[in-house]
Amino acid sequence: MTPPPPPPQLLSAAAIFFILAASTCFPPSSAAAKSNSAGIKGAFVFGSSLVDNGNNNFLAKALAKSNYPPYGIDFAGGVPTGRYTNGKNVVDFITDQLGIPPLPPSRDPSTAGTVRGVDFASGGSGILDETGAITGQVISLNEQIKDFETSTLPELEKLLGCQREELLPDYLFVVGTGGNDYTLNYFLNLTNPRPNLDNFTSNLISSLSAKLLHLRGLGARKFALMAIYPLGCTPSARQRSPGGTTGCIAPLNFAAQLFNTKLKSMVDTLNQQYPDSKFVMIDAYRIIDQILNKPVLAGFSDTVNPCCEATTILCNRGGAACDNRRAYVFFDGLHTTDAVNLQIATRAYGSTCKDDVYPINIGQLAML
Repeated sequence: MTPPPPPPQLLSAAAIFFILAASTCFPPSSAAAKSNSAGIKGAFVFGSSLVDNGNNNFLAKALAKSNYPPYGIDFAGGVPTGRYTNGKNVVDFITDQLGIPPLPPSRDPSTAGTVRGVDFASGGSGILDETGAITGQVISLNEQIKDFETSTLPELEKLLGCQREELLPDYLFVVGTGGNDYTLNYFLNLTNPRPNLDNFTSNLISSLSAKLLHLRGLGARKFALMAIYPLGCTPSARQRSPGGTTGCIAPLNFAAQLFNTKLKSMVDTLNQQYPDSKFVMIDAYRIIDQILNKPVLAGFSDTVNPCCEATTILCNRGGAACDNRRAYVFFDGLHTTDAVNLQIATRAYGSTCKDDVYPINIGQLAML
């Protein structure tokens, strides 16, 4: 995907929709049959709140937490687990289709000894260490990978009696991060002059690539990388738009598209340089953008408002949630409902459209 020319006054809050090219292929239905995923024994997840399943619950000073109602209202038993949605996140649905039981958060001491995988993600974190300072204590991506390398990996080797080089090729490594590096870092930067956006983005991609290669050096071989969502179209972003809730913030969307374009190029480069590994990009931006532009066709009726009562980004503690949650794109001011998460995961797993998931889908990746 090639980003459009930057809008006038890139760093101002201009309001405009990005209209992407119409799809030339058809995504699978949510009832698509599972393929044989015997090649995947488990998963390890790294990233931000989009894939966090409860790690921030264990961080006393973390301001970004979702361990209270109405979060989790549609999760098993209606329990708020720390997922930033009404039910499951994208990783939950992907592991469902792979036949992997739900992953435990890495910071939960009761999860010691698991062999199905671990979720290390932390809401508020980003690719850069300094990202997320505004949300208090978070587990940076570097720290997440360090936790995996120094704690989980040795334990896994001991439990299964194999060396990491034998073990890790059978695990899927999911990385979903980058959006906070813009919303909680770049666009909050008050220094003068602000860093060049292209240079900042290139630095993000270079840093992410180095971290992925570190994981590969530990034995990882199958990677699923999440593209950044349309940052300028979230309810919290729309509130700051000059057009009110009717428009998206163009600079945020442009930054996301720029990142995603460079991410796709990175995927091509890594796949060429390391043929024994496979890197896949899930274009969540495109999938959500299609839902926002043609919501009725995707089964949604509200693309603007959060489903829950939200004063800022997160749901108000104990606040009400909308009745028809399947009709809403966003559950709170930033995060999508599990109805959207299911569509992203379904297309990531089984779509034959390279604009959805590139260069192959996760079902195919599992068979390698």
